[in-house]
Formats: sequence, C-alpha cells, structure tokens
Amino acid sequence: MRERLLIALTVWNIIVFVVYAIDKRRAQRHAWRVPEKFLVMQAIFGGGFGAFLAGKICHHKKRKWYFWLAWLVGLLIDVGLLVLILSYTV
Repeated sequence: MRERLLIALTVWNIIVFVVYAIDKRRAQRHAWRVPEKFLVMQAIFGGGFGAFLAGKICHHKKRKWYFWLAWLVGLLIDVGLLVLILSYTV
C-alpha cells in the first residue's frame, strides 16, 4: 500500500510539472493558457514539488508572489504526505 501511495504522489507531481511546462510553452506561443487558479490549486493539492521544480526549470510564474506561496504550501503538504506515507505501517 505504501508503495502505491508513493507512486501516486510521484505521478501527481510529474503531471503538475508537465502542466506548468505546457502552460509556459503556450505562453511563448501566445496560445490559450491554463488558468492561474488551476495551476495554484494543483500546487497546493499535493503537487508542490512538481510546481516548484517547473517554476525553476521552465522559469515559469516565478515573479508572482502568490505562486511562490502556493509552491511553499504545496511543498509543506508534500513533505507532510511523505511523512504520513512512510510512517504508514500496514
């Protein structure tokens, strides 16, 4: 069970990273964008690591304070989830 939860958290963070990267690409091409609310919510709901990494690697949404806050909250939630998953004994 623990392995499945770790895989799910990892896959979710990869998905969040990819969505941020897609949004950056669309921004460069002046195409339809992913709503900021959606990006922030992805970061907060367990995708903090993927969002933070995408912000650093893709240089996306780095100037907006509320994204930094969402990434920090998301990272804290990710760490909390990791602690809970790793302490799960069943």
